[in-house]
Amino acid sequence: MDGPQSLMIVLVMGPTGSGKTTIGSLLAQGLGWAFADGDSFHSVTNIQKMSQGIPLNDADRAPWLKAIHDAMVSWVAEGKNVVLACSALKRQYRDELYHGPEVRLVYLKGSYELILHRLEARHGHFARESILASQFAILEEPEDAVVVDVNGSPQEIVAEIRKRIGQ
Repeated sequence: MDGPQSLMIVLVMGPTGSGKTTIGSLLAQGLGWAFADGDSFHSVTNIQKMSQGIPLNDADRAPWLKAIHDAMVSWVAEGKNVVLACSALKRQYRDELYHGPEVRLVYLKGSYELILHRLEARHGHFARESILASQFAILEEPEDAVVVDVNGSPQEIVAEIRKRIGQ
């Protein structure tokens, strides 16, 4: 890519366990951009619910989505390139986030079985199988995203994303 880099927010989405944080942070590091994890925008109450295996409902998610939206507006105003890891499972949720030419959506797609296996191997995270099941139940796959299969290594996935977003 020649000339100055244009402003971009790469929204890495998918269900819990799909690799959003790992892939997003590696991608941000490789690009020299900031990284933000959507989980850090959750309230203590939401994290407690998820830790107990209680799926969030739309009312629980509303302030979370607003906080992420506000952060995205701020990043664009500051001219800040950011990789954001955020589940953004429903079209409605994605619609509530910032829309603009700066945002590129990357969907980390994997089978329920593969992602469950990864979740079971993970320690110290609040997500449980009940959360994964509820996320797959509400998942509305985006039609306007770069879709990347999560079967590869993190490095292979990041390389594929960089190629597909022109970075």
